[in-house]
Amino acid sequence: MLQAAAAAAGAGVSFAFSHISSLILLAVSAVIIAAEYISDIRRNKELLRLCDNIDRILHGEDNIDFNDYQEGVTGILKAEIHKMTVKLREQNAGLKKEKMYLKESLEDISHQLRTPLTSMILINEMLTQPGLNERQKMECLREQYTLIDQMKWLIETMLNLSRIDAGAVTMRKDTIDCGELIKRSLEPLAVSLDLKGVDTEICCADNTTIEGDIHYLSEALLNLLKNCVEHTPPGGNIKISAENNPLYTGIKITDTGEGIKKEDSARIFDRFYRSSEFNKSGYGIGLSFAKKVIVSHNGSITVSNANPKGACFDIRFYKSSI
Repeated sequence: MLQAAAAAAGAGVSFAFSHISSLILLAVSAVIIAAEYISDIRRNKELLRLCDNIDRILHGEDNIDFNDYQEGVTGILKAEIHKMTVKLREQNAGLKKEKMYLKESLEDISHQLRTPLTSMILINEMLTQPGLNERQKMECLREQYTLIDQMKWLIETMLNLSRIDAGAVTMRKDTIDCGELIKRSLEPLAVSLDLKGVDTEICCADNTTIEGDIHYLSEALLNLLKNCVEHTPPGGNIKISAENNPLYTGIKITDTGEGIKKEDSARIFDRFYRSSEFNKSGYGIGLSFAKKVIVSHNGSITVSNANPKGACFDIRFYKSSI
């Protein structure tokens, strides 16, 4: 309307000087106004279609294509909405994956807890049977204590894993002597090592330290050592060594067991993974927890077969970010 008014005013002024120039001005103005009007109609249609596609996305459609918006401001708006759509799709896929993972985790935890609970129910039924002597009762009670301890460890480890995953854990940055860390990790296994006749060898250089949280790191090493004890035959040996270099502080744990199959080495740190041959009585979360803690301390862990036999866990705590 403003353009039409301006064109009419200009034509009125030019009419006083030349009729032809006034008509030309009116004709040119009419063409320009018509072209802009048509362009506005097309742009409005594009914006309405764009709004319709956004509404479809908000209602759950994933296969909306924005590649046919090409011109001007609409094209720029299309590009920005396309970025937003891609990000929303990625977030939606991530949420679906987390939901499925949570479902599978709850199923696994339920299964893992069901086994010791069933065993405890059977033991309680045995304790109510007449004719049990004191030795049999003590064996049943001892078995119950073992099952309760396993359930306690499972629940605590899962809670710690969940807290680490959720970012709810603040790791301390204390200077830790590696020799002290290794000894602290071995203490809970003293009885198991003695009963099985497995020797331990600690080789730790002086002044070998790392920065971290000794509580979580000792729990991580304990899980690794527990795995080695389970897979080392009676009379075997477990060697723990620590060294320091300009790039990282390394800890190696080597046992004299049967080693690890190639197909298991790629998944041994996956949560709830248990190979068909090893760890049948375990829960498949100890090694996953250990890796989670080590990675949170700017570290890495790999596993390989030792020479001539056995497994070797290679832990590295890097002195700069990786």
